[in-house]
Amino acid sequence: MTPDQIEQLFTRTDGSYLFARWGRPIVPIVFGVEEETLQVIKGACEAVVALAGHKMAETDPELGANLMVFFFREWDELLETPNLDQLVPDLTDQVARLKGVGANQYRFFRFDDDGAIQAAFVFLRMDDTLAKMAAEDLALAQMVQVILLWGDQAFADQSPLGRLENGSTVLRPDVADVIRACYDPVMPASAQDTSHALRLFARLGASS
Repeated sequence: MTPDQIEQLFTRTDGSYLFARWGRPIVPIVFGVEEETLQVIKGACEAVVALAGHKMAETDPELGANLMVFFFREWDELLETPNLDQLVPDLTDQVARLKGVGANQYRFFRFDDDGAIQAAFVFLRMDDTLAKMAAEDLALAQMVQVILLWGDQAFADQSPLGRLENGSTVLRPDVADVIRACYDPVMPASAQDTSHALRLFARLGASS
């Protein structure tokens, strides 16, 4: 990847640069799926966390679980979920907006005082598009998109996943390299300046 391509991965639609990685061990919990799918999602989480060189834990001291993944059929179901409005601000307005644009997924992040990711909430409305995806592919794609605060259009044109000749789905090597570089101990937990992209590019070169 070029510095410009890396910069675009963390650039918002308003033109601002905003990056963050997790500042604490990840503790996932999944709602709305059967046990078999639950294990697939947790396996994908473990794989991506291991790739990043980050850690998982059994419990988060503040929230119990800090990565919450919700599967459901209709956005209105979120409004019936107890206490969810206390975790996700303006939940009613968000649901109305997501329904209005026909969205099938939404990710919301909370940050600590250093700007690092403190918690993340993944909402997946299982429409025909998502339902057609293999559980392994869907789980891996979502875990990749939640391991960092990417730009809101980072994967709009190209999925973070690729397919091998044997048909197996894998994380694209260039995306994997960026994730590893972002979690390099010398890199900051959060950044709002495009010089961060140049530092990432330098880390990619150092590890190649």
